Amino acid sequence: MAVIHRTTLTPTKEELVSSWLPSRPWYRPGTGAPRLSKAGGFRLDDPAGEVGIEFMVVTDTVGPEPVDYLVPLTYRGAPLEGAEDALVGTMDHGVLGKRWAYDGCHDPVFTTGLIALIEGRAQAQAQSVNDTPDHEIARSFTGQGPVGAAFTSVTDGAESTELTGAPHGAALRLHRVLSRGADTPPEGAAGHVVGWWRLEDGTRVRGLFATLRTASRD
Repeated sequence: MAVIHRTTLTPTKEELVSSWLPSRPWYRPGTGAPRLSKAGGFRLDDPAGEVGIEFMVVTDTVGPEPVDYLVPLTYRGAPLEGAEDALVGTMDHGVLGKRWAYDGCHDPVFTTGLIALIEGRAQAQAQSVNDTPDHEIARSFTGQGPVGAAFTSVTDGAESTELTGAPHGAALRLHRVLSRGADTPPEGAAGHVVGWWRLEDGTRVRGLFATLRTASRD
């Protein structure tokens, strides 16, 4: 079970993501550096208890219209071998010491956890409260599991990230630029995850976070 520590982070997660975000092809730049605020998200537990897994939603208000981004992150106590290009940055954690933060799409612990969530073998956890399931995170799976999570290719597009190359043709799409209120999975999807976040005025909205396709459904 992941433990949420009430302590300091230097830099903060928002500061870390602000430095990394402009390098992403799905980022929609404004007239200056990103101006981010955390808007929502949830966590997953790593069964081994070694890696933190967080689905974070941030809202950028630097442009003419606010943009909501899904930024899945993993937090590790040591570098992930072979994932140098996926490193978002490092942070000094007041309890755990130095932490390496990675774009979760490139971390096998993240992809394994996401597939388990979609298939109903894992429970979404509250983002900031210990030992508290987040029952408002919706998921579905209509395929035949278990789906292999060993994705070999990660490709960033204009609005999403595609994970492919898994056994039996499974493919994951992470919706990076979120659409407010659009929570219906596309036709033919074998599974999906819908999450929620808060707008600048405090209104809660839902949107599609992830979509799973399998070869038998294409």
